[in-house]
Amino acid sequence: MNILVVDDEKLIVKGLAFSLEQDGNTVDCAFDGSEALQKIKENDYDIVLLDLMLPEMNGYEVCEKVRTFSRVPIIMLTAKSEDDDKIMGLECGADDYITKPFNVMELKARIKAVMRRVSYSLQKEASDSSDSNNILIGSIKLDVNNRRCYIAGREYNLTSKEFDILALLCSNPNMIFSREKLLNIVWGSEYPGDVRTVDVHVRRLREKIEPNPGEPSYVHTKWGVGYFYGE
Repeated sequence: MNILVVDDEKLIVKGLAFSLEQDGNTVDCAFDGSEALQKIKENDYDIVLLDLMLPEMNGYEVCEKVRTFSRVPIIMLTAKSEDDDKIMGLECGADDYITKPFNVMELKARIKAVMRRVSYSLQKEASDSSDSNNILIGSIKLDVNNRRCYIAGREYNLTSKEFDILALLCSNPNMIFSREKLLNIVWGSEYPGDVRTVDVHVRRLREKIEPNPGEPSYVHTKWGVGYFYGE
């Protein structure tokens, strides 16, 4: 794999790079947020290991900007263990997080788990698009092949997970999916996070596509049960 390691602590970067290269990976390095963003724009990485606390631009900001142009998998490296910080990282578009100090073997296992989920998602995408490139329901049109969302002719820029949630719900109108079910389907059964991750992504999805997020027209809640599409 081609991996970008982003951390302002050069000894950490050097150690991670050495360990990852021992497994046959190619490792590139960046030491601040601006440099990381520029390298991701200019190179084709398989995965990015992104530290949260960076000079010039923090990991949250980098992740949000990357998600406007790339779906490259991102694992946050953070010294913060609070749940809110972890949820914020996932909300910004990260695929996983690991708290410092961490065991390098655990990090490698998480990298493999993320790459398996990405591989499965791409295979499923290809399979779905071979049957139909579009999901059409009500005023929503989802271009599955190109992962683009249109509502009443207007395009909305969704993150990968937001698109997956909406596509799943639209493909099964009025079917209620529990948060646990959505977590297993969209993130994969090996995902170590909790169901609040689903709530965060649904809230962000509603903020983007709903005329009134407080009274949703598309993604509804069945209190105590889960989420469903209805229009």
